[in-house]
Amino acid sequence: MQLQVMNSPFNQEQVELLNRLLPTLTESQKIWLSGYIAATQPVAQTSSITSEPISEIPSVNVEQPISKEVTILFGSQTGNAQGLAKKAGKKLEENGFKIEVSSMSDFKPNNLKKVKNLLIVVSTHGEGDPPDNALSFHEFVHGKRAPKLEDLRFSVLSLGDSSYEFFCQTGKEFDEKLEELGGVRLHPRVDCDLDYDEPAAEWLDGVLNGLSKANGGSSTPVSTGVESLTTESIYSRTNPFRAEVLENLNLNGRGSNKETRHLELSLEGSGLTFQPGDSLGVYPENDPALVDILLEELKWNPEETVTINKQGEVGSLKDALISQFEITVLTKPLLKQAAEISSNSELKDLVSAGNEEKVKEYLEGRDLLDLVRDFGPWENSPQEFISILRKMPARLYSISSSFAANPDEVHLTIGAVRYDAHGRERKGVCSILCAERLQPGDTLPVYIQHNENFKLPENPDTPIIMVGPGTGVAPFRSFMQEREEIGAEGKAWMFFGDQHFVTDFLYQTEWQKWVKDGVLTKMDVAFSRDTDQKVYVQHRLLENSKELFDWIQAGAAFYVCGDEKHMAHDVHNTLIEILEKEGRMTTGEAEAYLADMQKQKRYQRDVY
Repeated sequence: MQLQVMNSPFNQEQVELLNRLLPTLTESQKIWLSGYIAATQPVAQTSSITSEPISEIPSVNVEQPISKEVTILFGSQTGNAQGLAKKAGKKLEENGFKIEVSSMSDFKPNNLKKVKNLLIVVSTHGEGDPPDNALSFHEFVHGKRAPKLEDLRFSVLSLGDSSYEFFCQTGKEFDEKLEELGGVRLHPRVDCDLDYDEPAAEWLDGVLNGLSKANGGSSTPVSTGVESLTTESIYSRTNPFRAEVLENLNLNGRGSNKETRHLELSLEGSGLTFQPGDSLGVYPENDPALVDILLEELKWNPEETVTINKQGEVGSLKDALISQFEITVLTKPLLKQAAEISSNSELKDLVSAGNEEKVKEYLEGRDLLDLVRDFGPWENSPQEFISILRKMPARLYSISSSFAANPDEVHLTIGAVRYDAHGRERKGVCSILCAERLQPGDTLPVYIQHNENFKLPENPDTPIIMVGPGTGVAPFRSFMQEREEIGAEGKAWMFFGDQHFVTDFLYQTEWQKWVKDGVLTKMDVAFSRDTDQKVYVQHRLLENSKELFDWIQAGAAFYVCGDEKHMAHDVHNTLIEILEKEGRMTTGEAEAYLADMQKQKRYQRDVY
């Protein structure tokens, strides 16, 4: 039971200090303190008690009260880290802390030295890179201007994908640098794979307990629960809605090298809503034919009952491999765990220290069936084997419709993925489910992934420039539907590219109608296989460099969606070239100009 000072002669500030101090004192400390206070008071004349004055009173080393203020900074590309940061902030507020939640790009770096309690929630993007809205803060912390942070207590939650080489790299870099600058960890860094719900909740438990202990509170573990970090409404990432398929069409013409599916799903009865720029999370199923081959290779009974998760849910082995576990991607953690349960010496040698390059080479383009065939026989039980598998992760797709224009519906634009590797045909799990097995009337488990980092300007009169080749066209269809619905007056310019005009001009009639009706001001297209010289969207940007620069100078917001490694990289470099040429800037000035546009949310990217 904690003591509380009430109805006292102290002012409010003194009461708060006493209430913070008293619960932290031991019995001997309380006795000493009462004696100290009594000894320093003048003895009343009427008192019969005599006392020799205490000649020497031990000095009291009173530590400064620890701040209840907590700053939470997030770096997020798709919205996962941002969502977790906001929900963590809400939970901490409920526990009596004063919270500031901010994007790293909105936080003034010079204020870092004033922060006492810092929580970092950050994802890793591309080849171990920070997300766009974390770039400037990451650069500051790792640069010469970073301050000493001896008074800082911090903790890092990093999000990533263990199938990538630089898993959670950005979070690791922040964690190491903050310690190097003098900070002390409130709670150890937690690295989350795609299935981040439970580790994220455990991290917040640890942070809360660390903060509570430091503030003299109870050391009894504070349970936040998994749902507290991940659930806002009845349907969510952890409780997806089964959306009925209304339409499933191939957008490409006959003879195309590509297959792009247009899906229309019903959200009726879900209560789910979204804004242009948001994504839809889809939980797919593995190809039953691939699962059958895997079970045959392992000589397991498809109907054997297995436990699927920590909650004790059970099901048949075949159903579990179809809907619950990832079998088409190999990761370094999986390879190491497989070696631990295997008696195969070659596999053990492969994952041994010093073989990082060989591991990386082996993982490329291989799946669980390859692993089973290459390092068998497997003498484990099905239960032991599936326990090392990663849960089936959701696939995120940019929504290609406006909720205002299509109430209770959500549309997706999905490119079918097929390729050959190591002597076998490979298929994208979700894209081929949609292309080959999904029919109108079927249902898909889905949830809305809000993305505040890819949004239309608040002012509908603001001009917008959109660059979206291939399936990168998706969010811009949503943008145009929304702007048409609300009667936006701002100019709009679209750059689209693909292979062939005749077969690959996605949503061609819709774009032409928007141009005709004045909803879309300009459209430039690049079809790379229709000319001797391959022409891409960045070439069209350069051809229009003067007008493009004029739009940007007039306040236009610039959007890019699609492949990060090549297209988005090339577009970014082309933008710098245009700023150098038309704005007469140095490369450094052009880069700073773009960085400032990002900070103003006038340069936004939805890249993958």
